[in-house]
Amino acid sequence: MADLSKYRNIGIFAHVDAGKTTTTERILKLTGKIHKTGEVHDGESTTDFMEQEAERGITIQSAAVTCEWNGHRLNVIDTPGHVDFTVEVYRSLKVLDGGIGVFCGSGGVEPQSETNWRYANESEVSRLIFVNKLDRMGADFYNVVDQVKNVLAANPLVMVLPIGREDDFVGVVDLLSRKAYVWDDSGLPENYEIQDVPADMVDDVEQYREELIETAVEQDDDLMEAYMEGEEPTVEQLKACIRKGTRDLAFFPTFCGSAFKNKGVQLVLDAVVDYLPSPTEVDPQPLTDKETGEPTGEVATVSAEEPLRALAFKIMDDRFGALTFIRIYSGVMKKGDTILNAATGKTERIGRMCEMQADDRNEITEAQAGDIIAVVGMKNVQTGHTLCDPKHECTLEPMIFPEPVISIAVAPKDKGSTEKMGIAIGKMVAEDPSFQVETDEDSGETILKGMGELHLDIKVDILKRTYGVELEVGAPQVAYRETITQEVEDSYTHKKQSGGSGQFGKIDYRIKPGEPNSGFTFKSTVVGGNVPKEFWPAVEKGFASMMETGVLAGFPTLDVEVELFDGGFHAVDSSAIAYEIAAKGAFRQSMPKAGAQLLEPIMHVDVFSPEDNVGDVIGDLNRRRGMIKDQQAGATGVRIKADVPLSEMFGYIGHLRTITSGRGQFSMEFAHYSACPVNVAEQVIAEVKERNAKK
Repeated sequence: MADLSKYRNIGIFAHVDAGKTTTTERILKLTGKIHKTGEVHDGESTTDFMEQEAERGITIQSAAVTCEWNGHRLNVIDTPGHVDFTVEVYRSLKVLDGGIGVFCGSGGVEPQSETNWRYANESEVSRLIFVNKLDRMGADFYNVVDQVKNVLAANPLVMVLPIGREDDFVGVVDLLSRKAYVWDDSGLPENYEIQDVPADMVDDVEQYREELIETAVEQDDDLMEAYMEGEEPTVEQLKACIRKGTRDLAFFPTFCGSAFKNKGVQLVLDAVVDYLPSPTEVDPQPLTDKETGEPTGEVATVSAEEPLRALAFKIMDDRFGALTFIRIYSGVMKKGDTILNAATGKTERIGRMCEMQADDRNEITEAQAGDIIAVVGMKNVQTGHTLCDPKHECTLEPMIFPEPVISIAVAPKDKGSTEKMGIAIGKMVAEDPSFQVETDEDSGETILKGMGELHLDIKVDILKRTYGVELEVGAPQVAYRETITQEVEDSYTHKKQSGGSGQFGKIDYRIKPGEPNSGFTFKSTVVGGNVPKEFWPAVEKGFASMMETGVLAGFPTLDVEVELFDGGFHAVDSSAIAYEIAAKGAFRQSMPKAGAQLLEPIMHVDVFSPEDNVGDVIGDLNRRRGMIKDQQAGATGVRIKADVPLSEMFGYIGHLRTITSGRGQFSMEFAHYSACPVNVAEQVIAEVKERNAKK
């Protein structure tokens, strides 16, 4: 068996354009996995192997690669930075033991790096920080360190200092060893010399080294006492303290360099080996109850001796068939084994297993706790399913995915492609849980739902290129909801007397607005036998089934409370179905009286604007019915936080680039539902009626 202490499962995450993929590329070059580095801007990087990634220069799906460094095995996952693909970051963090947060030396802590940092905090993943692009104009290492403290409220532990700024950036000083690593201009990562600290940096190095030691020794009381008495700890003792503090999230060792110019990446790799935890050192994954999802108190101990427990965290379709990416938490998985899928209760046989090299692979015959591998051709496994030993059934903590906020209607250009489109979309939904599809029963249209315009744009592109399905795409639709504003007390009687046995159900009920985000709640306060107890669920079912289509424009209804307080029944003619029909009629009768109202999704929007354009950007957000929440001035511009209705944000990026001469950026995520202004609601309802009339 392999030695688990020599494993590191790490992910690289950051804001879009901070240099994650380039950093991954350099790691592969340094570890001897590739001999020619590919550049993102030439569309040739190893991990961005989708056509869409190469063209747009962005990462869309997380890619896994395995490499070796200093006798340690690294499983590295390169994740996307765009907010539309956050789900990729989220699921990668779930199966990793450590991460590298990459920040741009000039951009600093950007909106998406905040979201990713928050995810990493929730997943309790140990991290290193790498401040990249120090060769760029306006890059300032010390400024980024301050932003990490102030914006992320994190504690960066500075491990190296940069030598030179912007164009003159030549290398870094390692504070522990007091040695300068200086690269020459050849652009080759291995061409560096170890020198003494430059004379003009000696004071800074001593000051930062002292801060480093003071922070590190807090992890060990004996060392701290000795240090107070003037005894300096050895480098080995300091490394042990830094390792412990990193694992406990007390601080984040911070490095810097320029991945593109090949400067400073070796020290980050050394730090991965020295400070990030191995699979056995992180808290083991909790096991949960299959029915309730509550923790059972047991954990999946990382050991090859234990029964098999693994989590499928990603599904990808490629030229060799469906690949299921699996993180093994405990036990051993061998080719030919039969395993149980705890989510479906079905068994599957393990066929081909492989180690991933982005879109290349090495076949293997067995894997063990701590490994991240891919299995070819699994039938019924979906993202988040637990795979285990059939004799020891268990469920690992599942993944939670955000709800889509935007939808488009699509139809194939030639009618013959309908079936082809259905199969292709089925595969894509299995790969990406934040992408959903449904068919509009009235119009027969196929509705695609996703996390943003870019997300859906790329899905349509994949359908066209990978699966050869040309689509006609309708305008984006917002997921509106409906609710009520007044309490109504009402009565409804359903009776049918025409040959054979009759139907009778009478209910007296109150409908009132519920708490925000409460959905639908039902209670019965009937006393005496006016509505027998066995019919209460039928009344609830009748009301609940009507919540899907509201009375204003047919959108789902939220936050409604129904109380059944009286009614009547007939000894022969009353039945569950009669009460269910009565409840449906009651909903149609009373909802219009209860002040029905349209709700729209509101987004948290985070805009970065150069100082000169702040007035224009704020004016534009106000025109889009935005509420400005906060402004923060930074070194290179101003960040504006606002809550804006989603319906006003379509095509915003093009407009923002126009008013900021291409320098503005923004990200947005769903915040909550809020009441629609009357004029907007009237327009939406009119559009829905017009669409329905055309059908």
